[in-house]
Amino acid sequence: MVWRTLGRVLLIPIALVIATLVGGLVLFTLGLERITQATQGRWQDGDTISGLFDLILQGQILISGLTVVPALAVVIIGEVARIRSMLYYVLGGGLAVVAVPLLARFGETGAISGLPTAVWQVSATAGFAGGWVYWLLAGRNA
Repeated sequence: MVWRTLGRVLLIPIALVIATLVGGLVLFTLGLERITQATQGRWQDGDTISGLFDLILQGQILISGLTVVPALAVVIIGEVARIRSMLYYVLGGGLAVVAVPLLARFGETGAISGLPTAVWQVSATAGFAGGWVYWLLAGRNA
């Protein structure tokens, strides 16, 4: 019993760090792909000053997705409640990362409608990947 508890205490932070790194990697690579598409003129306003400012704003929102606080809440709830469902960790990871741009724009009018769909897609995909990796490493044995 003591060894099992000690093993969980060591495994959970390591799995969370690995899942966060995987989520950050997915966020970076997909965000980089979206930025590449924008600079190649596939989006409208790709060659104007307002398009450049929009590109910088989208990059800033994507970078702010590297915070771990919402994901930590998902992990703590899952471990305390002993949830073993893959669906919980995948959806929880997706919602945790999607919540970050919303929290970053908290209090602004039109916070939800002001974000491009690319931010939602990239954030959710990164959260899904991170949640799945956490479930694979530690969540399935909660």
